[in-house]
Amino acid sequence: MRVNYRLSSKELSGVAGEAAWAESMGYDGISSSETAHDPFLPLAMAATSTSKVILATSVAIAFPRSPMVTAHTSRDLQDLSQGRFRLGLGTQVKGHIERRFSTTWAPPGPRLREYVQSLRHIWDCWQTGSKLDYQGKHYQFSLMTPFFNPGPSLYPAPSVFTGAVNAYNCQVAGEVCDGLMLHSLTSAEYVRDVVRPGLDKGAEKSGRDRSQTGLTGSGFIITGPNQSSIQAATADVRRRIAFYSSTRTYFPVLEAHGFEEIGTQLHQMSLRGEWAEMGELV
Repeated sequence: MRVNYRLSSKELSGVAGEAAWAESMGYDGISSSETAHDPFLPLAMAATSTSKVILATSVAIAFPRSPMVTAHTSRDLQDLSQGRFRLGLGTQVKGHIERRFSTTWAPPGPRLREYVQSLRHIWDCWQTGSKLDYQGKHYQFSLMTPFFNPGPSLYPAPSVFTGAVNAYNCQVAGEVCDGLMLHSLTSAEYVRDVVRPGLDKGAEKSGRDRSQTGLTGSGFIITGPNQSSIQAATADVRRRIAFYSSTRTYFPVLEAHGFEEIGTQLHQMSLRGEWAEMGELV
């Protein structure tokens, strides 16, 4: 087992020092998420102040970015970090893709499969000089001139992990990715009954052993130096669980534990803008 540290600096100017501290404390990896900030830029800063830890996006939202754009960014981070970058991708949900990112939505599982396949074709084109020719339903790539080709890298292509909740996307991760990132809203039972079987099925489909697919994740942690901080952390975790549980994409986890009615209630409350009250149902 490896232990990862999630960056918390609000400003890029603080990332290098925070990353160096995390490495000195013995963490195996450092991750950056795409919420209020870009997920890639902090890792560029972290790469300059560390030498051993894995640097991972957890997650970068795939569909607003062309695979070509992601391929270039990932390649640059892999070179900068001397082979320590790991690309973590997520699909997000329909409302955010269409209304926050203003891009098109399609069934995420098949599209994500093509996204990862496209990345690997692009990286192989740069590394080996093979002709770029990927033809899928969602993505097509057939043009790569020398001017836009960075050429071979000294390092292998970045490993690719994807976030997944439902069984189909878990299978996609096992089929085309190096591993799967668990969502925070999960449980040991859900991993045992849904996630792991999906990963194994995907790995079998692509002719790989299950040991070739990694699994990363973290739950909601409540800790603090005193009772008041514990209470504040508890309230925060309740709000976060309520937020995720109000999103229908995550309902399979609730249904696995008989909490689907609470999920429906939380979804209706979110539509009414009752965010402050939602945590009371958790």
